Amino acid sequence: MSIGTLIVGLGQIGMGYDLGLNPDTDVRSHARAFNLHPSFHLLGGVDPSDQQRQTFEREYRCSSFADVETALAQIQPELIVIAVPTPAHGETLRRTLRRSRPVAVLCEKPLSYDLEEARAMVQACAEKGARLFVNYMRRSDPGAAEIKRRLGSGEIRSPVKGVAWYSKGFMHNGSHFINLLEYWLGEMVNAQILATGRLWNESDAEPDVRVSFEGGTIVFLAAREEEFSHYTVELVAPNGRLRYEKGGNKIAWQPARQDPKLAGYTGLADDIETIESGMSRYQWNVVDQIAAALGGKEARLCDGDEALRTLESLNAIMEKR
Repeated sequence: MSIGTLIVGLGQIGMGYDLGLNPDTDVRSHARAFNLHPSFHLLGGVDPSDQQRQTFEREYRCSSFADVETALAQIQPELIVIAVPTPAHGETLRRTLRRSRPVAVLCEKPLSYDLEEARAMVQACAEKGARLFVNYMRRSDPGAAEIKRRLGSGEIRSPVKGVAWYSKGFMHNGSHFINLLEYWLGEMVNAQILATGRLWNESDAEPDVRVSFEGGTIVFLAAREEEFSHYTVELVAPNGRLRYEKGGNKIAWQPARQDPKLAGYTGLADDIETIESGMSRYQWNVVDQIAAALGGKEARLCDGDEALRTLESLNAIMEKR
């Protein structure tokens, strides 16, 4: 299986995040991931910037185009990656589906800032017979899957309480952690705004929110990205504490144990288990999961329906703000 792929949008996630980094250790862009994975081959990239196209052609020895229409007049990809800014997701999808019949589409998150547009995107892919995946990449990480397994088996007991730190907007970056916690803890039950917060870039709100999921309650707190990046989830379970730090690059489980010296007292053990993470190659993980899904195997990446539920949760929260 070798699936021809077109990347629409050659910005940071499309191409830039891992330029200059070692491909053996860092796969953080769509271009590098699809170029390296044996189940795919790059057919081209699309971007209005001459400089971005020149960099793409130099790095990947592959054709580039200034617009989708020109690209699709020359190539017919089986998989299309939409990595343009979020407000352009819907129009880009409509333009590609008018001129091609891809087997699958991988769209950046969130699907849209507009819920009705997102629903139309899911429906459009269904009508074309194209499987829609959304790049909530943490879902594809082996570390996140191991946490899901432990929660499901009871090794990490429920209900949990926790704190999730995010920044750069609740819709844009907070959505990563809403989606991840829906994956771990089930559907959102209700939410309460604790503080309205500010607007990131004068457009995306950063509220503090308490969200109840089927498996527990999480308080989302907005950090200040301009000071430092802080993407961390701490889950406190009846039998221990899980720390998901640095955006998932560091994961640790600390079990609860009876104190050997103080009768009737239970605390967190001194020994801490490290859970392996693959976040330095997060985009490879996503592409590998797409290959599994298209090959008829079980896959854990986020599909269009799940991404739509995440957007519905986000909208329900923001309506309370």
